[in-house]
Parts: sequence; C-alpha cells; structure tokens
Amino acid sequence: MKKEPTTLRDIAINLGVSISTVSRALSGAPEVNDQTKEAVLKAAKKLNYEPNHVAQSLRSNKTKTIGIIVPNLISHFFSATISGIQNMAAEKGYNVMICQSNESFATEVSNVQMMMSHRVDGLLISLSKETETYDHLHPILNRGIPLVFFDRVCEELNTSRVMVDDHDGAFKATEHLIETGCRRIAHISGPEQLSISKNRRQGYLDALQKHNIPVREELILHSSFKEEDVAVHTHTLLDLPNPPDAIFAVNDLVAVQAMLVIKERGMKIPEDIAMVGFTNTPVSAFIEPSLTTVAQPAYQIGHISAKHILEQINHPQDFIPQSIVLKTELIVRNSSRRKA
Repeated sequence: MKKEPTTLRDIAINLGVSISTVSRALSGAPEVNDQTKEAVLKAAKKLNYEPNHVAQSLRSNKTKTIGIIVPNLISHFFSATISGIQNMAAEKGYNVMICQSNESFATEVSNVQMMMSHRVDGLLISLSKETETYDHLHPILNRGIPLVFFDRVCEELNTSRVMVDDHDGAFKATEHLIETGCRRIAHISGPEQLSISKNRRQGYLDALQKHNIPVREELILHSSFKEEDVAVHTHTLLDLPNPPDAIFAVNDLVAVQAMLVIKERGMKIPEDIAMVGFTNTPVSAFIEPSLTTVAQPAYQIGHISAKHILEQINHPQDFIPQSIVLKTELIVRNSSRRKA
C-alpha cells in the first residue's frame, strides 16, 4: 500500500506546535525563533517531508517554472543555451520545462499552448524555421506572462530579445574571404523569414559592397537546413559556368554538408573553393579541413536570457523591453587559409 506523504500537520503533531508555526518556520518567517525553526527542520527531515509545490503555486500564483522552446535539442548551440538558462534558473530557485518544435510551426504552437496550460511563470523561445506569424504568442502577452526571444527573434512584439550581432559576424566572415583573394563568394542562407538568415545575408552583402564586388544573385541561395536541400544547392553552385571560389554558409551544419558535396566532386578545400561557416560547433574543429567559422557565445545567450526573464517575473513593474546583442568572433581555420 502506498504511504501517504508527510504533511505540515504530521510535523506539528510530532513537535506539539501549531500547523501555522510549522508553516512559518519552513518559510523562514522572522517571527519564529531560531530554536523552533531548527526543531521544525529536523522533524521535517526525519519524517521525509516534501513541500507540496502544487499547493504552493496555487497560493502564490507562481509555479517557479520557466518554459523553454527551441527548434531542436540535438544542436550543440541550443544545448549550450539551455545549459546557461538552467544554471541561472537553478541559482534563483526556478525549474525549467523544455520543449522542441522540431522546426515545425504547428508543433511550436502546440508547445506554447502546453506551456500556458502548465502555468509557467515565463517563456523563453527561439523560433522555428517555419514561423512567419506570431498570433500564437499574443495570449502569452495578454495574460501578462513574461516572454523573451533568443537567437531567432521576433521584432514585431514588445518583448526583450537576446542575440548575437549576426550582421557583424557575417560581415567579418565575408571580408575574411575577400582578403584571401576570393571574388565570387556564394552564400547559402537559411529560411528567408528567420532573423538570423536576414541579418547574416545583409552582412554578406555589405561586405561585398564595401569592397566593390558586384552582387551575383545566382550565388545567393536559401536553404531549409535539410541535408538534401543543401546538397542540391551546392551542386547548383558548382555547376555554374563560372562557379564560386568561396562559400559563406549560414551555419556550420550547412557548411559541413556543402563541404561533403565539394569533396565528392573531387575538388579541394580551400585551393579550389574556400569555406566559412557560422556558430563554431565542435565538429567545425575536427572536420578535414578544419572549418573557419564565426563563434557565438551560446552559454552566455542562455544565461542572459534567463536573467532577463527572471527580472521581469520578479519585478514586472520595472520591465522595459531590451535588445541585448552579443559580439561574435571569427575563428580562422584551414578551410579558408589560402594565399591572396
């Protein structure tokens, strides 16, 4: 037979004090003397007392839980951001609930509804590649639930956002290729509606403009991040009458997939075609040749995102939406080391 959990009443009977005294002692109320607090804590431990968080949340109207929605959980970038979020949340006594949209808008909508039904105190979200409208997020804001975007953000809603300077990172990556002597630089971008795709594409274009290199529309392709899609785009670029001498990819995964196609075609990297990615995932250092990339401070993105949502949860009257933009770092490796 299942044993009933220990209650405040059990502790009170054990010590011969009132239930309200036990409750105040466990909450650290200053009016309870230290001797009584110590006795209550010892009795609670002896009787294996566990607080009823559901009851507490009903009384305080807070669940001490933060919701997190990410496009996927297998990406090193998102696992690192989640780590940053969890560590900050744990430090402040909060739990986290994690969902992945699997890059599906419909799943993202379902995730948001589930988070609301579980009464999370705040929601951190990085949008799926299919997300183009934001009606599913309005109920969150209408109910006064704090909402913070990170990495893949929405500019239309009055919320805080934490991201890296995608434009500057892409600019530095493209300029690096130009400085090594590349002139026909292709860009395999991501889904057009994503903020990271827009900003990295613009950084690429601005670098070309600075160095008076004409923009060739045939060298700019948008991918869905899928392996087969990237392969088709890479073959398309290599089959051009005048193929590119370099490719700047929207992220490392796209870059690595393109590199595999280039190798299959019998071409050498960087001698025949140079390559630069974005994110600095662990695989970028170990693939052959090692991949030049733009490093993102993923853990810090998560840590700062959690810090801002906790401030909004605990001090809603002081909330002012902020856009926090972190710096990137160009890491030069063998995939772009060629003589100018």
